[in-house]
Amino acid sequence: MAQEITAPRADVLPDTAKVTKTLLACGIAAAPVFIVLVGWQMLIRDGFDLRRHPISLLSTGDLGWIQVTAFVASGLLSVAFAVGIRRALHPGRAGTWGPLLIALYGLGLIAGGVFVADPALGFPPGAPEGIPQQISWHAAIHGFAPPIAFNALIVACFVFTRRFVGLRQRGWTIYTLATAVVTLAFASWPTMAGISWRLAVAVTLAFVWEAALAARLSSELTGKSHWLP
Repeated sequence: MAQEITAPRADVLPDTAKVTKTLLACGIAAAPVFIVLVGWQMLIRDGFDLRRHPISLLSTGDLGWIQVTAFVASGLLSVAFAVGIRRALHPGRAGTWGPLLIALYGLGLIAGGVFVADPALGFPPGAPEGIPQQISWHAAIHGFAPPIAFNALIVACFVFTRRFVGLRQRGWTIYTLATAVVTLAFASWPTMAGISWRLAVAVTLAFVWEAALAARLSSELTGKSHWLP
């Protein structure tokens, strides 16, 4: 049976630890990149209303490249973070499934940016007021990408909950489990009314947890001073 470890391995060479810390920092960066870019667009994009329009619609129109950048950049940062998690935790608790699920989350975000949604619900201005009866092939792929991404992140929360339970870290256990449950509840609420803002809340909670986890793992790495020069 693989030996359980409570923190990143102490036999990591200093230069390798630096690389691992940099990769973990990518998980901290993903949240502000996505949240700041979305918040900025909510201020400058005419006609966008979070009460009606899902964030994905920001990928459409003349300024759609900003949201595409938000999806792809945060996805790449999340994939890099996943590599950092594996380097830091494998073969201990959450060291296998944790990085795989976070990587899937990142890939889903990238796909959500590469494959753009169709204009709908009156956004951008001039778009059909409702949902188009026929959707493009890239919008069809986009429809699958974000749900796959955030379902992967929710499962990752459960994986890390198990890790924190095993390490008897009560605060992190409660926070991680609560993130999974609340994110799932907001994302899968059975009524359509207000679904856009609920999804936005779910996305925000997911990104904040990712950043918090990255900061936690990075602090564990720094805490072992003999890992660093």
